[in-house]
Amino acid sequence: MSKILSSPITLVQPPRVEFGEGTLRMLPSWVQSKEFQRPFIIADAFNASRVDVLELENISVFGSIKAEPDTQNLAEAVNLAKKENADLIIGFGGGSAMDVAKLVSVMIGNDMGFSDILGANRAQPRKVGLVQIPTTAGTGSEAGTRALVTDPASQNKVATESPYMLADLAIIDPKLTETVPSAITAATGVDAMAHCVEAYTSKRSHAIIDSYAIQGIELVGKYLKRAVNDGSDIEARSGLSLASYYGGICLGPVNTTAGHAVSYPLGTRHNLPHGLANALIFPSVLAYNSVGVPEKTKIICQALGIEGGSPESIKDGAMKFCSELSLDMKLRNHNVPESDLASMAKEAHAIRRLLDWNPVDLLESDILKIYESVW
Repeated sequence: MSKILSSPITLVQPPRVEFGEGTLRMLPSWVQSKEFQRPFIIADAFNASRVDVLELENISVFGSIKAEPDTQNLAEAVNLAKKENADLIIGFGGGSAMDVAKLVSVMIGNDMGFSDILGANRAQPRKVGLVQIPTTAGTGSEAGTRALVTDPASQNKVATESPYMLADLAIIDPKLTETVPSAITAATGVDAMAHCVEAYTSKRSHAIIDSYAIQGIELVGKYLKRAVNDGSDIEARSGLSLASYYGGICLGPVNTTAGHAVSYPLGTRHNLPHGLANALIFPSVLAYNSVGVPEKTKIICQALGIEGGSPESIKDGAMKFCSELSLDMKLRNHNVPESDLASMAKEAHAIRRLLDWNPVDLLESDILKIYESVW
């Protein structure tokens, strides 16, 4: 029996997932059936302005989620949720809103601070309900048990993971993503694809996760450009929403590797949106990793319509894939100073929880070369 088939793995998903156009309509009846009285919405400013689409009564809203939420942003959300005596937390937005929603849900009612739950399996059973409603197709945060926020002191992302952060209900309604601008559609779509690619090529890849990963990559290859070109293409939006969810499933038992480790400093140090940061790094890491997982890289390239072969041709093909989405693939054009590349490389190389599972060993000098090549 193949080791990849016999290796133990734990796969968890929300107990109820509503997927498809118009599924948001079931939220009020679900809330009523569970007898929740004080829903608390966590959103960015844009989604906070349209909470009426949720059709809920007696709500309170924390609408100040940052693109890269930090521990202070989290503390503000926790304090307001406590003040409002919330009994249901709803993450309404992208990965930032949904990650903060997870953390708030296990921190209120348990009188625990963030440091008390930092790491794996330290949170206590939550006392409130949790619903996740993504409005972008990228992070797949609605599917999983992990949350990331930035520590301002170190400028590093810190991770928390717990089965108690798994949503009771995930509503994935592609209609909610129709208003996402084309540039954000492109960047978040590449993020969804990167989740799948990195899990698929990870040293701890598994046959169960591989099946989700391949489908996610294929969906992005088929639908991302269509959605970028026509935001009202609901079939393309649905395909990306499904790809994002599959990517979220990949994150649970396998997680990401070098692509995300190398992209993190771009967000924490220079405020680049997470999806864009991943897009900038994706071609180089795919090329570097191709020597370690040539057969899987070939499958990835076929799914994305990339001409495979040498690492150089793979990088060129992946760069073309991203550039054709109208993404600006130069770091210098996103206000990242060349003088900071070496510091970022050192910081990225220290993210061992991801890099140790990359199919090839990336030295600090390799990471610096990646930054320099896209600067």
